[in-house]
Amino acid sequence: MKTPNVYHVIGIGIGPFNLGLAALLEPVKELSALFFDQAPQFNWHPGLMFSNATLQVPFMADLVTMADPTSPYSFLQFLKATGRIYKFYIREDFFILRKEYNVYCQWVAAQLASCRFSHQVTAIAYEADTQLYAVTVTNLRSQETAVYHAAKLVLGTGTQPHLPPFAQKGAFPQVIHGGDYLHHKSTILQQSSVTVIGSGQSAAEIFSDLLPYAEDQLSLNWYTRPDRFFPMEYSKLTLELTSPEYVDYFYNMPAEKRRATLAKQNPLFKGINYDLINSIFDTLYEMSVGNKPLQVQLRPGIQLDHISRAGEDAVTLHLTHVGQQHAFTADTGFVILATGYKYKEPAFLGGIQERIARDENGQYDVKRNYTIDNNGTDIFVQNAELHTHGFVTPDLGMGAYRNTCIINAIAAREVYHAEQQIAFQQFEADLDAPLQSTAGAVPVAAASLY
Repeated sequence: MKTPNVYHVIGIGIGPFNLGLAALLEPVKELSALFFDQAPQFNWHPGLMFSNATLQVPFMADLVTMADPTSPYSFLQFLKATGRIYKFYIREDFFILRKEYNVYCQWVAAQLASCRFSHQVTAIAYEADTQLYAVTVTNLRSQETAVYHAAKLVLGTGTQPHLPPFAQKGAFPQVIHGGDYLHHKSTILQQSSVTVIGSGQSAAEIFSDLLPYAEDQLSLNWYTRPDRFFPMEYSKLTLELTSPEYVDYFYNMPAEKRRATLAKQNPLFKGINYDLINSIFDTLYEMSVGNKPLQVQLRPGIQLDHISRAGEDAVTLHLTHVGQQHAFTADTGFVILATGYKYKEPAFLGGIQERIARDENGQYDVKRNYTIDNNGTDIFVQNAELHTHGFVTPDLGMGAYRNTCIINAIAAREVYHAEQQIAFQQFEADLDAPLQSTAGAVPVAAASLY
């Protein structure tokens, strides 16, 4: 559009999902777009960037391939452009290194003029006369503030590190969130004892990284609330649940049934990969040769209730054995809370609260087309619809599908093909009248900008 600072789409937050949206929008000349992120550059979980850690999805779950395999922003294009495609071919592993995925995303972001880092969105207002959203943005480098206008918004601010109330950031110097692990590793290794809390992949990766040091002077503990260290389920028929038709099925459940179903699905998206669990066991076995006593504790079924100080250099963990309902305490020099991430509603939405639809619990009432505004046409979300669209919400492999739905809705035409049925299974009750997805084509016209 020739009108300055007016766009069809403004995206807020440039994580993998909105970065993928920016890449897929780049060739769509009828839609102008701009994306803002307050971070100085794309950097995906740097505190967990282990040298050998891989994604838990195949490389085709990059930013664009599942929507457009011919895109110049695919992972294979990145490998070709950086001279690594033959190395990747010889490696014969679909699961790419997490650090290489990060470099790939940085490569894509550097090519997209629509992506602006070090820009913080501070407020949004809706202008009824123009039917546009006014987005106030501060350039953190120059400290200059400007207002941009758009007909559509895409919220991609993502999830934030979650800590229990008694362990909020700064409460105890010896307690950190798992996402900050590598930033504190040198300090952690100076401790005599370290405790990891958590049941998922991050907890396992941190424990595995610390395990070799337990052969020296480090006493290492791993507590997890579930009754076992459970693996992520990765069978092929289970993977069919990451499909458009399963999203349709889940979305059309009553809200109470969705909550009950999601509560039972932790092994589908919160578990530990089999190879890592096996590697941890093998390392423990090797360390125990000769019946050498281990300075290691693995304790499933343990719930962390509270933390208190135990002098200047340690804390006391107040714990409960869930199965036996036995309360006990344990002192430790350092605590790593791998307690996951949760969506946090950004403060800049305060100016448009009246336009946002909510359910009886105050959560976003996310429509099947990923909108949260009352009309179901204007404000889209990325990775904020776990309660409505199911466990596939944070899945990188479904990011391109969601972006396909968003782009098609904004353009009011099929820019990218949104698959409707990919599974051999049928999830709905009435096989003669299957649920119809409305995500791929929403009857709204592309925004008319003045």
